[in-house]
Amino acid sequence: MTDPSPAAGTALEAADDEAGLHLTTREGWHRFTAEPPSPPMLLTTDARAALSDLERDIDHEARLDHHARLLVVATSIVRHTVTCGRRLVLLNRHAISARRGLIVSGPAGTGKTIAITQLGRSHELLDRARHPHAPGRIPVVYITVPPAATARMVAAEFARFLGLPVHRRSNITDLIEAAVGVCTDARTGLVLVDELHNVSLTSRTGAEVADTLKYFSERIPATFIYAGINIEHENLLSGTRGAQIAGRFTLIPTHAFPYGTEWQGLVATLENTLLLHQHRPGTLVTLDRYLHDRTGGMIGALSHAIRGAAIDAILTGTEKITKKSLEAIPLDHTAQNASALSTATSR
Repeated sequence: MTDPSPAAGTALEAADDEAGLHLTTREGWHRFTAEPPSPPMLLTTDARAALSDLERDIDHEARLDHHARLLVVATSIVRHTVTCGRRLVLLNRHAISARRGLIVSGPAGTGKTIAITQLGRSHELLDRARHPHAPGRIPVVYITVPPAATARMVAAEFARFLGLPVHRRSNITDLIEAAVGVCTDARTGLVLVDELHNVSLTSRTGAEVADTLKYFSERIPATFIYAGINIEHENLLSGTRGAQIAGRFTLIPTHAFPYGTEWQGLVATLENTLLLHQHRPGTLVTLDRYLHDRTGGMIGALSHAIRGAAIDAILTGTEKITKKSLEAIPLDHTAQNASALSTATSR
């Protein structure tokens, strides 16, 4: 009887630990910023043949979990966001008011959340390295704006991340004061606010949410980073309130990747992470043009297609990815529309 990959147990235990943890909680964020588990080892043919049925199942589950885990690729957008965010944190370090922020905006599936969470991870790890003996620090707060959000709901999101109690009778003033107090004492330096497109300044409720976020940014000595779908094309940057946001925030647009060197590098990087026994290295590289046409250049759709095909390859026993198996993976509506438009244009 041969032990399966040494990393298999660790990977599965980590996956179990992550169940139910979200980035919008301190525990989930802390798990996200920790080092990812080592990938399982791809066994030789002889080693696989020596496995018992249980050991083979464990090996399969470990590789399935590996491919299910989202690989973060350091795209140009991610690098630019981290650089700009880091610069703003330094510029805001001694600011008393009117601290500047960042808005990452673009179509769905273009890597906005990945970009801001990688900025947050970088900031958190740097803060831990600088203050190794200060476990009470909370360098980063990450929240998402709920659909049809009210000002109280946004305040509650801050409180939940920080682990503060949120009761039905808690009023917005109490929630804000508690959150601001904790963030100030815990030296929060970066606040990430995702799904900003859920705020509409055309409604009174939306305007109150915008005012609440502004109030948080004035009370918490931190750099605020927003992300949302096509923010620059909505009403969030228009009118009096919008002008205040536009005057303080730098906009980083995200977009579908054009076919070129960076796209080819993304495909090659994702292929190098595959743990499939029959897959021929370089297969996906030769399909990079097809993958671009199929996904419309969307990084989210590319990752979904490749990881989905890898999971199918393990479940079906083929242990390889082909053009046919990629075609069997359904993509999101945005990527499919972009692909159809690209095909029509090429004709």
